[in-house]
Amino acid sequence: MQIAQRIKSLESAIFNEMEHYKKQVEARGIKVINLGVGSPDRPPAPHIIAALHRAIDNPANYRYPLQGLPALYRAVARWYQRRFGVELDPDHEVLVLMGSQDGLAHIALAYIDPGDIALVPDPGYPIYACSILLAGGEIYPMPLLAENDFLPDLDSIPEEVAVKARLMWLNYPNNPVAVSANRNFFERVVEFARRYDILVCHDIAYAELAYDGFKPMSFLEVPGAKEVGVEFYSLSKTYNMAGCRIGFAVGNRDVLAALSRLKSNIDYGVFRVVQEAGIAALEGPQDCVEETARTYQRRRDVLVDGLARYGWHMPKPNASMFVWAPLPGGYTSSRQFALELLERAGVLVIPGLAFGSRGEGYVRMALVQEEEVLAEAVERIGSAFTFR
Repeated sequence: MQIAQRIKSLESAIFNEMEHYKKQVEARGIKVINLGVGSPDRPPAPHIIAALHRAIDNPANYRYPLQGLPALYRAVARWYQRRFGVELDPDHEVLVLMGSQDGLAHIALAYIDPGDIALVPDPGYPIYACSILLAGGEIYPMPLLAENDFLPDLDSIPEEVAVKARLMWLNYPNNPVAVSANRNFFERVVEFARRYDILVCHDIAYAELAYDGFKPMSFLEVPGAKEVGVEFYSLSKTYNMAGCRIGFAVGNRDVLAALSRLKSNIDYGVFRVVQEAGIAALEGPQDCVEETARTYQRRRDVLVDGLARYGWHMPKPNASMFVWAPLPGGYTSSRQFALELLERAGVLVIPGLAFGSRGEGYVRMALVQEEEVLAEAVERIGSAFTFR
């Protein structure tokens, strides 16, 4: 039976190829150090796990969750106020999701009709483009270039494209390029979205993985942002709850109502046990968040400083759980270099090309291994390659 064309377009050849070669290397008895997928390797804090234990014994938590727990919606609103100074109406400006990926994947179905244009960062997290393809929309890539601090150049978007665009994806702190945006940029985004009647969807999943005293801002802090956009947040990275599948969208009430209407026809909500854990995470002690950020900062330093000693230099990110590394001298293909790194050093990274054509010339490394493992990765790479 023939599968739909839209499904064929979702498969990432590069991700699959890297996994295939990883298995070949492991078959030779080499333990691969995997810096590919950005999956948190630390457990949730004890008070979050305790909340899960308590909630799992409550028989009432096994019914369809449907609208979700009002206490969780209030917890989200309070957290946003404490963290960003953004006031949210928990009844209309918060929508709980089965992880932020849930909302990222579905929002386009609520706002994109076949043939509609969406502005998508290149390179970018793959679900942004996938969501538009699933909805039958057309992608207009916004290049993220080093000379523009990896921010899209809104002025370079042709007028005829901007007037037809329905949706814009943004993600800061960014995956994969590991940079952040400032207030001036977000102010220009709000003005641009107002001018052309564009829905802004901002993914802020990495806001709490920030280093050296840096505090990323919310897009919604900018006056008028609620009028043009929504923001997606995940508890996966902040609280190491990736397997729990819980996140939320906040912002424009009409947009959230449309997304909620769509989702009411697709799923029955987040398991109440997980919602209870989400309340504990947002309302409980936040020292675990600070410790997680310090852990990733130390890992960043081990990797970036270690590779610099061997002559492979790359920027130190001020947030996110990734390092976006320019290819060392002599290499022009991110796929070729990533395969050589896997073959010669037993270290798996993701070619930048996997995130869009503008990702060529880079590889993405996830800080998802303990410091001693990252130090071993550095030594392996330094022994297998000469960068000077």
